Amino acid sequence: MTFLPRELYDRIEQSVPIACVDFVPMRANGDGPREIGLILRDSPHGQVWCHLGGRIHRGETIADAIRRHARETVGVAPELPLNPQPDYVYEWFPTQLAPTDGTAFGDDPRKQAIGLSFVVELPAGTHPANEALRFEYFSVSSLPSPLWPGCAELFQRMGVIAGQAM
Repeated sequence: MTFLPRELYDRIEQSVPIACVDFVPMRANGDGPREIGLILRDSPHGQVWCHLGGRIHRGETIADAIRRHARETVGVAPELPLNPQPDYVYEWFPTQLAPTDGTAFGDDPRKQAIGLSFVVELPAGTHPANEALRFEYFSVSSLPSPLWPGCAELFQRMGVIAGQAM
């Protein structure tokens, strides 16, 4: 992996969309409803609950990026097929670049990002680390608040919560 100096990465982030993986851990809850795993993290929106993920490094496969972000954030990684295909592709924009044509998007004041979004199953043994202040599973019918702006829309479009699933 090649790591860029912070100043250079900041310039790149302000110049082009960043390719990212977004993933939502799901698990069955016995006879109850499915549950969604979210992290509590500090963000430009304050402390919010959100899915896991982040940028894809140069030379890294999509599957490797998901596994890396999972290990770094909750200490375990999902089993994935070679060349996993996203459940949805979602866009994130800073307010000043937000589309006005009705395109669904999430709010990320730091950058424009293209999120390849996946539903994954994590093995047991999760523990929050790095950006994750907490990691918890929630009923899909009772998500915590506040959520990172755009997460609920993403979850609906991925079909993991009720709403306008695609």
